[in-house]
Amino acid sequence: MVDRSYYVYILASTQNGTLYIGVTNNLMRRIYEHKNDFIAGFTRKYHVHKLVYYEQIENIESAIYREKQLKKWNRQWKLELIEKQNPEWEDLYTILF
Repeated sequence: MVDRSYYVYILASTQNGTLYIGVTNNLMRRIYEHKNDFIAGFTRKYHVHKLVYYEQIENIESAIYREKQLKKWNRQWKLELIEKQNPEWEDLYTILF
């Protein structure tokens, strides 16, 4: 059995700015793709490149469920979740990698 981790993450354009929620099995690669606008879409259009929150999850089903759950949350709950882990809204990508 392959030991695999999945990540649910939140990107922001700026502090309290536009948010994007995604899921991936390779956080470093995926955030690099967002930061360099390799993929056309929401994050490129709205300049959402700052990793402000992530969770590591053990299986894809749970990761997808969590992503959908967070997307349904109201904006204030999302902001509180980010600020609980990352009160300064630092770009976690530069810290982790």
